[in-house]
Amino acid sequence: MGTAPASRDVTSYGMGLAAPLALFFLVFLVAPLLQLLWLSLHNDTAALHWGLGQYLHFLTDPFSLSVLGSTLLLGAEVTAVCLVLGFPIAWLYQRVGPRLQTIIILIVLLPLLTSVVVRTFAWIVILGRQGIINATLQSLGIIETPLKLLYTQFGVVLALAQVQMPLMTLPLITALGRIDSNLDDASCSLGAGSWRTFFRIVLPLSLPGVIAGCTLTYAAAITAFITQSLIGGGQMLFMPMYLYQQASTLQNWPFASAISIIFLLAVLAVVSVFTTLGRLSRGYGGA
Repeated sequence: MGTAPASRDVTSYGMGLAAPLALFFLVFLVAPLLQLLWLSLHNDTAALHWGLGQYLHFLTDPFSLSVLGSTLLLGAEVTAVCLVLGFPIAWLYQRVGPRLQTIIILIVLLPLLTSVVVRTFAWIVILGRQGIINATLQSLGIIETPLKLLYTQFGVVLALAQVQMPLMTLPLITALGRIDSNLDDASCSLGAGSWRTFFRIVLPLSLPGVIAGCTLTYAAAITAFITQSLIGGGQMLFMPMYLYQQASTLQNWPFASAISIIFLLAVLAVVSVFTTLGRLSRGYGGA
């Protein structure tokens, strides 16, 4: 009687198989980051004098700090809107039949098949003074003059929430799908109401999906250059546009490099917080 062959240890494979990916990583990620860091450590635009002047300029400039704060706040607002709207969609997906599940997943994935530029211009048409929202409200007699929806914080958050919604909904669908449906019945049979079952059973067990969705949505929202620029216009300034102005318009590459490094560190700090919460939530969900 033959014996099953022992599985080969993955560490026994040659590390040379990973060489192409490592080379790609070094050339297109590590090298540009090192160049940005090198440029940011110069005090003049000609990159002749070393120093930390660019970082001191940013960290002591109230305008630059306000732009960074506005960008991080924008990401939090978009993430909150996506979570509030995406959770019911994911919950509904797990409780309907296969035919409706196909329709829901098609609605969720359909925006990903359309260019971000096209979707952003569609929101310009919707939010404009003669757009769908203002025209509907005026025809119903609710307002007399068009509301200013375009080039506002509300417009940017609304457009970004729609653009980034799939990044929140898909992890939630996966997380809710892993919850045993019998737990709901068991909770109800023990006397717990729907809301108590949701907050004590469903929400804690879905936290890994919530954290994953928040991480993806936040990172994508604060770096969405096109949507921020077109919907926000020249009246609102966020970090991607601020960086673009310093690099392309003012040709101040050392300061633009310092902005990039500071923005990268800020995003990594927020993502690290989400990652820590996700690690804790997995332990809580498995308890």
